Amino acid sequence: MRLLAQCHLRYTVAMPMAAIAKVHVRPEPGQAIVNEHLDLTPGAALAVADDVAGAARWLTGSVSGDFEIAYRATVDVLPRLPLPDTAEQHDWAALSPDILNYLLPSRFCPSDKFGRFAAREFGDVAAGGARVRAILDWLHAKVDYIHGVSDAETTAERTFVDRAGVCRDFTHLGITLCRASGIPARAVAAYALALEPADFHAVMEVYVGGGWWLIDPTRLAPVDGLIRIVHGRDAADIAFLTTAGVAGQVAVTVSVAELTSPLPSLRERVG
Repeated sequence: MRLLAQCHLRYTVAMPMAAIAKVHVRPEPGQAIVNEHLDLTPGAALAVADDVAGAARWLTGSVSGDFEIAYRATVDVLPRLPLPDTAEQHDWAALSPDILNYLLPSRFCPSDKFGRFAAREFGDVAAGGARVRAILDWLHAKVDYIHGVSDAETTAERTFVDRAGVCRDFTHLGITLCRASGIPARAVAAYALALEPADFHAVMEVYVGGGWWLIDPTRLAPVDGLIRIVHGRDAADIAFLTTAGVAGQVAVTVSVAELTSPLPSLRERVG
């Protein structure tokens, strides 16, 4: 499937400051970049740099005044297999250090506090893919997708109490419960086809059966329509914009469309 992903970020800052943006599609098996284009206003003095770990392509540098970042990419995405219940859960001794890192608690995913709950709730389910499926089913049954009940500081622990949130909250709680069950899990920022309303989408990956499997814990977007941008421990690693000070958001627009005919650019449509 060939997809067109676009984003247009408009912000303002009172004084020049350092910034990191993560909006580029990540080149990797399963998704091939056909073409891409980046447009920066003078206030966005940013340059593309590759993450040493290969998790993302960053824009790093400084921003000042009113600045804009516009990015678009045409991407061929291969079909993704659904996670099988039979996927094996690995012994920790068999995992490499970079995968073991995704078993540890992180800022938004305090998995060390959920061991007893995970054992009680999911311990009777076969380890591996079946246990991940049980965790996803629990999220679907117990947590409501509601805007406005969480914010940028909300952790999985808070979502567990509130039983409501948006995509990043579902992802954080799903990651937390998987890690508490001994399954490596990480957060992924993605462009998502058919997501309503369109936005940057937070999903997750789990490591079972010898590989990483991409999952949308909200069940709001088809996995085959996800284009990966960046992965990391939690939202702190995958934010689309991080600044050294306060930045005022003017507008953030995201779109993903299946390419069947020429489409106008996002900048042309939003003015």
